Amino acid sequence: CQNTTWRHQNLEEHHRKNSCIDLESDDGIGLCGWLLVGCSLLLMLATLPVSIWMCIKIVKEYERAIIFRLGRILRGGAKGPGLFFILPCTDSFINVDMRTISFDIPPQEVLTKDSVTVSVDGVVYYRVQNATLAVANITNADAATRLLAQTTLRNVLGTKNLAEILSDREEIAHSMQSTLDDATDDWGIKVERVEIKDVKLPLQLQRAMAAEAEASREARAKVIAAEGEMNASRALKEASLVIAESPSALQLRYLQTLNTIAAEKNSTIIFPLPLEMMNSFIKH
Repeated sequence: CQNTTWRHQNLEEHHRKNSCIDLESDDGIGLCGWLLVGCSLLLMLATLPVSIWMCIKIVKEYERAIIFRLGRILRGGAKGPGLFFILPCTDSFINVDMRTISFDIPPQEVLTKDSVTVSVDGVVYYRVQNATLAVANITNADAATRLLAQTTLRNVLGTKNLAEILSDREEIAHSMQSTLDDATDDWGIKVERVEIKDVKLPLQLQRAMAAEAEASREARAKVIAAEGEMNASRALKEASLVIAESPSALQLRYLQTLNTIAAEKNSTIIFPLPLEMMNSFIKH
């Protein structure tokens, strides 16, 4: 219950903060201001129908218009899409694009937690969620978001090791998105997505990592070859035991070897002869 109450209080405070600009806009223009508004209205009526083309404006589906009357934002916030009405001389407006905007984060030289210098770049997708805040609370929301994305990238990567940067890109991107979204909330900006594009390592470090990987692969290859030789020796031992139990098995193996040699179309075939046979010929 306490958590629910705290959340409701935060939401109410956020809504009051977002609407305070609108509530204070129409108040305090003073008598002189109302006189100027009345004169502007009379001028428009006196110059009809020519003035109607100056008073009616159109905003597109993906745009919103913030109207300023004597320098103050009108009550009701952003107008559009479609037609809206302004008074000549006293009213002005600013169009705000509500579509999603993407930009590249320039490559940043970052010193990781384990003292390795890497160059990292990325891409950010954001959109204007509240046009009134984007106009009234910051001079240039796009430029501020770009600069904040660069500093956030450096700050987040500075707390990570090189291995974490190479393997946990999704976690880093999610952390950056949360940080940027919280920081740009007062500007009426919603950060929708952040992606890490490329991680560039120094050339010497690349060579060292390649040498380490090659040594690791060679070590695994030697272990696999040794295991194969051990398995082969065990199989040969078992085969020798089987052949020792039956002398005819050795003769069959010998004939099979001759058949294999003859199938390869060799011009010379060596026949091994038992020494006992040679001794009998020598005696005669």
